[in-house]
Amino acid sequence: MPFDGFSGALRQGTAIEDVLAALAKSTPIVDPRMQHLAFAKAGTFAQPGSATSGLQFYDLEAGAKHLYPVLTPLRNETPRVPGAGGIQANWRAITGVNTSSLRVGVSSGHRGGNMAITTQDYLAAYKGIGIESSVDFEAQYAAMNFEDIRALGALTGLQALMLGEEILLLGGNTSVALGTTPTPSCTGAITGGTLSGAGSPTVYSVIVVALTLEGYLNSSVSGGVPAQLTRTNADGSTDTFGGGSARKSANGTFNVASGSTGSGACTVAAVQGAVGYAWYWGASGAEVLGAITTVPAYTVTATATGTQTAASMPAADNSQNSLSFDGLLTQALKSGSGAYYKDLGGVALTADNAGGIVEIDAALKDRWDNYRLGFDTIWINSQEAINLGKKIMAQGGNTGALRFVINQDQGAIGGGIMVATYKNKFSLAGANVLDVRIHPNMPPGMILMTTKKLPYPLSNVTNVWQVRTRQDYYQIEWPLVTRQYQYGVYADQVLQHYFPPSMGIISGILNG
Repeated sequence: MPFDGFSGALRQGTAIEDVLAALAKSTPIVDPRMQHLAFAKAGTFAQPGSATSGLQFYDLEAGAKHLYPVLTPLRNETPRVPGAGGIQANWRAITGVNTSSLRVGVSSGHRGGNMAITTQDYLAAYKGIGIESSVDFEAQYAAMNFEDIRALGALTGLQALMLGEEILLLGGNTSVALGTTPTPSCTGAITGGTLSGAGSPTVYSVIVVALTLEGYLNSSVSGGVPAQLTRTNADGSTDTFGGGSARKSANGTFNVASGSTGSGACTVAAVQGAVGYAWYWGASGAEVLGAITTVPAYTVTATATGTQTAASMPAADNSQNSLSFDGLLTQALKSGSGAYYKDLGGVALTADNAGGIVEIDAALKDRWDNYRLGFDTIWINSQEAINLGKKIMAQGGNTGALRFVINQDQGAIGGGIMVATYKNKFSLAGANVLDVRIHPNMPPGMILMTTKKLPYPLSNVTNVWQVRTRQDYYQIEWPLVTRQYQYGVYADQVLQHYFPPSMGIISGILNG
């Protein structure tokens, strides 16, 4: 059929080259009824000014990037064994033979004396752990051709559960009540700070709250310290549990002299089981949160910047989480555990001028002298990783700590050192090596030492510690009650440690 829309007639069968030539010679529409539409303007299309405007392709790579760490070394390395039912894991142990030190020499034809044996019963109650996620129908529609958002919801739920489990394995606390935090002892000075003593000697009041690992990790000067917590669950129920804070202390005081500015140096007796301390100060009765430390000492130099008041903290101990199980730190720190424990009270580690650390060697010697065992791993925070390196390398003539690797292609010298191992001098088989490892949840100022093997023949202990499960990880996709897919990831378990004396803790380490 004829096509006469351009100047010059183009008929059916006209070659495409002729059509394009005709287009090049054509004139714009000049119908006055359409001039207001601006069709006659040159340069109709230009590059949009933003990535989401105009006629353009949106260059989005399919699949969201997962830019968050999932670091769970204890969970990854702890054996998981099935339980046999019941509400708790139970076991018995022989903890000593011939505990009365009966002499073993016998006279001719006679029998020896009857030795004494000590035994102990242990138990650990199972606890459920779990977390929920959900995906709206509309969210699924919107993510089509970009992400399988339902699978992502299940995956992130499992990862979040593992991250929470790692914190419990390290320092969950269901059994140790920290009690009342001791009263701080403070000394004022007219140097070192900006606290005012205008008009007359000004009295500053200081209150301290000891913290468990969960309490420390969930506290901040700006956000405050958790006391008793009530959580609303996905099914509308609620759970109430302790947030990880001890009962607050009575107040200690210090003076800043009239007409001066100064500071107050405060210390508190270390609380066994605590990994941190929250410090409140100000006028008596109006103390405000100003610092959180991992050592039982703090120097007050300026007005507290937080908003939480000590008066708002309840007169109760909220250090225990009834929904948790005891982690390694708690099992080592609880009274009577037999684990090695030393709090330095805010003093730095000490170099022994022989390539070692005095406090670590003291722990290793103690375990050998009392239990004839040693550790195989030292767990630390990044702060202690730096401090260990400085202490070891700063010792004169310590060339034994260095190893040089020559690479002819390198063409440069790299700087920096890391303490990766530490030698234990106290071993029947001679010096053995401990791995030094950074844990993502270990508080600064604390060292945990562990071993995965007991040097006792026929101990009947395959795993020194293990996770015992009534039900290992499982996922539930709940029945639809709204236009929303709902997922739960759960496990039911407890951490068993068969021999807490095979652990050691050094806490209250000053940075430096």
